[in-house]
Amino acid sequence: MGRRRSKTGREIMVVPATDVLPIAIGIPPMERTRRIARALRGTMSFFIGIDLGTSGIKALLIDSEEKIVARSGCAVAVSIPHLGWSEQDADLWVAAVWSCLDQLAATAPRQMSGVDGIGLSGQMLAALLLGDDLRPLRPAILWNDQRAIAEAAELLALCPDIGWRTNGTPDPGIVGPKLRWLARHEPEVMRRARMLMLTKDYVRLALTGEVASEPSDAGGTQLFDVAAAKWDAGLCDLMGWRIEHLPPLRKSWEPAGRLQNGLAERWELRPGIVVAAGAGDNMGSTLGAGGARPGDAVLTVGTSGVSCIVDAAFHPGPALAILTSAHVVPDAFLSMGVVMNATAALDWVARLTGHSAAAVAAAAEAFASPGAITEAPVFLPCLNGIRTPGNRPQATGRMEGLHPGVTVGMLGYAVMEGVAFQFADCIGAQRRAGAIPDRFVAVGGGTRSDLWLRLLAAALGKPVGLPQNAEDAGPIGAARLGAVASGQPVSLLHRPRPMARSVGPEDDLAAQLRLRRGRFDRLVASTTH
Repeated sequence: MGRRRSKTGREIMVVPATDVLPIAIGIPPMERTRRIARALRGTMSFFIGIDLGTSGIKALLIDSEEKIVARSGCAVAVSIPHLGWSEQDADLWVAAVWSCLDQLAATAPRQMSGVDGIGLSGQMLAALLLGDDLRPLRPAILWNDQRAIAEAAELLALCPDIGWRTNGTPDPGIVGPKLRWLARHEPEVMRRARMLMLTKDYVRLALTGEVASEPSDAGGTQLFDVAAAKWDAGLCDLMGWRIEHLPPLRKSWEPAGRLQNGLAERWELRPGIVVAAGAGDNMGSTLGAGGARPGDAVLTVGTSGVSCIVDAAFHPGPALAILTSAHVVPDAFLSMGVVMNATAALDWVARLTGHSAAAVAAAAEAFASPGAITEAPVFLPCLNGIRTPGNRPQATGRMEGLHPGVTVGMLGYAVMEGVAFQFADCIGAQRRAGAIPDRFVAVGGGTRSDLWLRLLAAALGKPVGLPQNAEDAGPIGAARLGAVASGQPVSLLHRPRPMARSVGPEDDLAAQLRLRRGRFDRLVASTTH
């Protein structure tokens, strides 16, 4: 391969026929085009990973060595029409993804022309109903919506073993109870509904024109038999839903459509790029943090907190409000304990005190030392209820130990400590259910705080690793799925992620937390009254 000048004086690349012909014979046209394009640009491939969070969307352009070439992000508004409700306009997801891809195309146009695959991960448990035209009939009801409390209780009474067949015990955040709520309160919407869509599946529909889903996200509907890996007609009947109004399933790392030509032109991508079936956000983040082997445990400290343990077997824990779904690697499941408020609780303190969340976190860092923390309040950060292990959606946040000397730093510390205690509760419950963690890493926006990592390590009594680019674990995991869908080996999903550092439990801090833990447990107990 070399360069020469054309008759007009323009420098052009020359590729010898011997470099191209061996890969162009006996290969389907689409693959032949892809391989010739790769020969023209060199051996490097590129992939796009898109992660659809509750409050914002991230997109990464990475190369085949998983080095980040370009990144972009866009906020998405959440609507709270009534206390306890949480909704989003699904077309805002699409608009935000388009904006993110516009940014990538503007930042790295040459590398965008070499993209081979796209992967998606997205917030789980959002219920979006589409009509005959595959357009939304109403806003999506999100994972932290609490309106279907009565319907969740009804489902458990109607099907006492549902938690042993699906991803967990009925909860208002899960899709099934939301469908029963809609049938009761918005019957006209249910009458017109022809397809149930999950967040990343709706965006993939917009990218490809194809309807599909995959097991990791399907597990959050309670219409899916997790162990059998299929939609369940009997469960559909319980929710008032027709099984033919569910998308066909693909494996998470398989192609589930190809990018539409008009969109490829917009972002200067090659036509026909595959889009992987993708992942629920917890599975995508776990994969992007290197969590693929049984015993890998990934703590996601985001808007909510999730303790994700990779397991070789299906170990449901419905009595402990543990969610268990398929993972996005072959022959694996993911056990999930849920902390309903993590960085969201820090945001709440920020709003209350008129500071930014970053300022509250910095004040907490400045305040915290083993001798000082005894003066801080103890906080139960269940502003949206308790999921694991108590399953009390009506629970509210509690704070004990307020006094005139309480500062913003003390409040920020109390939030971080309370979230760390709740993570420890989740891990304890998962161990009791049979999902045993061996190695801990942490990802998500909360990992920007060194104090939060120290508190997690002290509360768990184990070292907590921080992967490189920990805040980008979701889109990195999604990009891995896009890479495999494009033809990379499935073994890529098991590639370890490099660690930036590891935080071990500090004896002095752990001793102070043990003293404060009793006060925290009393706050938890008070939510039952």
